[in-house]
Amino acid sequence: MTTPPPSGLRERKKQATREALREAALRLAVQHGPDQVRVEDIAEAAGVSPRTYNNYFASREQAIVSAVTADREARIAAAVTARPAGARLADVVTEAVIEQYANTGEHERQVLLLITTRTALREAFLDTTTGIEPPLTAAIAGRLGDAGAHTARVLAASVAAAVRIALEGWLQPAGNAAAEGFGAGGLVVPSGSLPDQLRAALAPLAPAFDAAERRTRP
Repeated sequence: MTTPPPSGLRERKKQATREALREAALRLAVQHGPDQVRVEDIAEAAGVSPRTYNNYFASREQAIVSAVTADREARIAAAVTARPAGARLADVVTEAVIEQYANTGEHERQVLLLITTRTALREAFLDTTTGIEPPLTAAIAGRLGDAGAHTARVLAASVAAAVRIALEGWLQPAGNAAAEGFGAGGLVVPSGSLPDQLRAALAPLAPAFDAAERRTRP
């Protein structure tokens, strides 16, 4: 009987496969255009089967977007956890979100430019905000204590919704497309300051964060 590999090794292999898939997806999208890339092409370029691909991503758009959004949710949660215990929770969360969304390098900016020119990629990019909730729930609960577990989930879900709203405002279709709704298509030009958009969207949540801290404070 074959002995299964240690869980740590298994997880590293899964992570390596995920990285290979998203790198292949982005490379092919840049070379040929997103619309010309098939799931089968991405899988072949990464050296896996289409069936294996489907274990990691539900679409080509999801894989392409993952090249710029990978692990962002975990980094936000880690930043919240790392802040000093006495810091105001509303400020801690806001700073962590802005840090991870606004501090992008040249590579990320190039990917974002690609994303903003395709409706399906924009929608996949916006959908990634839902991934904020699970790790952020744990991070907020860690700061509020056991009594704030339910509240932490509500707050984290609210943060995810606020981030999506901010991104929708930042990625507004240009020209007449704006009147037809965000998903109408057309050229999208990021409007205004993303940090300002994020701060404005998260600001209404501050009283809820403050109240949660007061309720759970010894």
